[in-house]
Amino acid sequence: MASSAERIVTRFGSQARLAELIGSSQTTVAYWVKVGTIPARWHKKIREAAESQGFTVEPAEFVNLEAPKPPVGSPIAVCSADLIVGDDPTAAIACYVLSDGRRVISRTSALRAIASSESATVGGDLVRYVKPAEAFLKVDLADEMIKFDLDNVSNKEVYGITAECFLDICRAFVKARDAGVLETERQQEIAIKAGAFLSACANVGLIALIDEATGYQYTRADDALRVKLRAYLEEQMRPWEKTFPDELWIEFGRLTNWKGGVQQRPKYWGKLVNELVYEYLDKDVFEWLKENAPPPRHGQNYHQWLTSNYGLRKLIEHIWMLVGMAAACQTMEALRYRMAERFGKQPFQMMLFIDPPGTD
Repeated sequence: MASSAERIVTRFGSQARLAELIGSSQTTVAYWVKVGTIPARWHKKIREAAESQGFTVEPAEFVNLEAPKPPVGSPIAVCSADLIVGDDPTAAIACYVLSDGRRVISRTSALRAIASSESATVGGDLVRYVKPAEAFLKVDLADEMIKFDLDNVSNKEVYGITAECFLDICRAFVKARDAGVLETERQQEIAIKAGAFLSACANVGLIALIDEATGYQYTRADDALRVKLRAYLEEQMRPWEKTFPDELWIEFGRLTNWKGGVQQRPKYWGKLVNELVYEYLDKDVFEWLKENAPPPRHGQNYHQWLTSNYGLRKLIEHIWMLVGMAAACQTMEALRYRMAERFGKQPFQMMLFIDPPGTD
């Protein structure tokens, strides 16, 4: 006898169609069919989806006439490997094929793949990092977490997300960036990496399909697709290499007594960049950018306009000159003075007269 999950999915025509209507993934719906039940938190969405398609799913239809057999324990990783997608082997993506057929990525690896942060080492942080783009995510990330076991490893909980869910996260960040809702530089960096990963996977995916159709998959080198993925990622990320090096922020932090890290730098450092970089680089350029370029946010920073309009090389040379000069100073005022002296600005001092103490 078919389970309640099977009966309901059949009414929608396919697993993929139901997943699309309720904003979930096909692999999640397939898992419901496998275990025979649909979690209660999805019942309302499924009933609403049915109404939008012109039919009704009654609450009683979610109840099984015969209790389904619960799955025995967590699925087991039957295959595993580290996917190297860059030059840093420590940033490898741990991926697995589970005993129920799902392809998953460890949640820690998923976070590290897009965040590339020292803080991206705790798998539970994935939900927090994705929060800025969750409005564009068609799945509930907490619901997508999969607990599975590693073969021959006991007393260790491992969690991951499906490959499809990871790609959904990447798409969500790209959509959030395009909609202009990402506010911090870290969020922008994640969106850039996510977009590069999507593009690289699309290229490699098409190659894999061609290889499968032609039979070349049996004669190509074992790591051919991984090599291509790394090459495509390097090509995608090259235009987004850092223009402002961490060394500049380290010097700004030292001269302003900033106690935080360079990734959580204060907003007023943006004024220091305008004052010590753009104004000295070329006054006319700075004025033109203020009047014609959009605000320096949402992926359209001043230095990206310089790339196409005024030449990035001059900017980079100026920044490294500023870093060297800052390293020789002990205060921000000393750096301001040395920069003014270096670029020929004239000192100007105002004198203010006040009444002596004790006089009315």
